Amino acid sequence: MTSSNIHVSVPDRVVGLPAARSRHGGRADLMVRMLQVGDPLADAVILEFDELGRPARTALRRGLAEGRANVPDAPPAVDALLAHVETVPGWVSPELLDDGDLISLAVPPHWRFLAFSGGSLAHTYRSPAIARLLVGTGRLTAAAPRRLAETGLWNASTILPGGLRHGAPGYVQTVQVRLLHARVRASATAHGWDAGRWGVPINQADIARTWLDFTVVPFAFLEGVGYRLTPDEQSRLYRYWWYVGHLLGLDETFFLDVEEHAQAGELLDLLDSTTAPPDENSRALVGALFDAATATLAAGPDSPMDAAGWRDLLNALAGRYHGKDAAALGIPDSPLTAVLPLLAAAEAASRHYQAQVPGGVQQAVENGMRTVRGLVTALAESSTAYQDHVATP
Repeated sequence: MTSSNIHVSVPDRVVGLPAARSRHGGRADLMVRMLQVGDPLADAVILEFDELGRPARTALRRGLAEGRANVPDAPPAVDALLAHVETVPGWVSPELLDDGDLISLAVPPHWRFLAFSGGSLAHTYRSPAIARLLVGTGRLTAAAPRRLAETGLWNASTILPGGLRHGAPGYVQTVQVRLLHARVRASATAHGWDAGRWGVPINQADIARTWLDFTVVPFAFLEGVGYRLTPDEQSRLYRYWWYVGHLLGLDETFFLDVEEHAQAGELLDLLDSTTAPPDENSRALVGALFDAATATLAAGPDSPMDAAGWRDLLNALAGRYHGKDAAALGIPDSPLTAVLPLLAAAEAASRHYQAQVPGGVQQAVENGMRTVRGLVTALAESSTAYQDHVATP
């Protein structure tokens, strides 16, 4: 879609639009339009929750766990959302859903956690509009460990084999995350959010950013330690996450033509190049996040370093990945930056050896599954913010 015959109102948050149009053509104006688009299906459910209360929440919760057919009396908005998430697009591979995200599961746990913290979440916070919204909730800087655990639980549940099948934890939690986005949109709007300046809260472009933060961003981050995906691995990763995008309510225009890092990188460049530099809210969030992440790593039963050592490594890797934005994110220089080439060479050699040994990759996946299942078990009893939005009061 191009904007040649569509009037597009450009929010003040957008920078560098002429250059983006030169590089990305009509997709730049599509992105601008999507800054003013939320998620009508999920937004309608939140309105229904507020109007009907317990019956609507109960219907949604039961529909996610047992299927739409088991809630024939569901109110209209809940029924429409259930119909959408239960409709499996033709481009979804049943084999991939059964296997899970094997590409992410094969990453050694400590590297996956560093990439999740220093890459995925830090990149999300890089956007001043997103950071402003998150700081406004009053949760992230004061309760960064809980937020880190909540997001980790959702991600872990999503990538496990069968996790996105109807009624499975990853499927249920992904829809719950979608509804949390809708709740934040409604709350921010009610409290005077300036959409003309910042766009709709958690708009389609911001959801696309989140989708990239769990696909290309962590693996670009991991290239700093020599962990690179083959073309086949990239294709498998993105085709799995297409379905996550669908469940999150992301417009297919953003992701269905993305099947490799180069294509994802083009979308990432479009979003990043039209986003203002990180601000004080971004720095507050990243600082709290890094404190929580390194404390978590140091508390691990087999941790080879204390929190200070993990912080140096995280700063080194994050500084490499975020480049010119690292200082603006409050990421200092690290004494370990100089040894990153040695780490990269060692990890690349390990990956090469793993690929040559019969069963080596499968063993890595099985190790990853054990770790991720352990995380899910440890966190499953805790109430999360996204689960609270569909719990029966």
